[in-house]
Amino acid sequence: MPTESKQTYSPEVIQEAAQLAKKVKAPQQTKEQTKIIEQGIRKGLAQYKKQQKAQARDQDKQRKKQLKRKELEDTHDMRADADTQRHALPAWLPWSLLLVSWVGFVSYVLTI
Repeated sequence: MPTESKQTYSPEVIQEAAQLAKKVKAPQQTKEQTKIIEQGIRKGLAQYKKQQKAQARDQDKQRKKQLKRKELEDTHDMRADADTQRHALPAWLPWSLLLVSWVGFVSYVLTI
């Protein structure tokens, strides 16, 4: 036996479906036919709203992923900058060490 699942619709969807069904009603159309049309419109509106909600959720997820990725990149860039600043030696340090070693070598040679 196929089970029928009764779907509950929001009052806004029911009202919109009733208004649309009345607008498209033909002069010879019976109340039953109008109800069937209204049910079809109701199902269509509910499905459309579900799709819109799903798209909005997907867009929100993408936006959050982009924000998270951007934060990670910014954090990584800041860490890389801090590392280069921490490990960068001043330009005068190697030259001064070279000069001190030469002075020491010359003084050693002169004392011999």
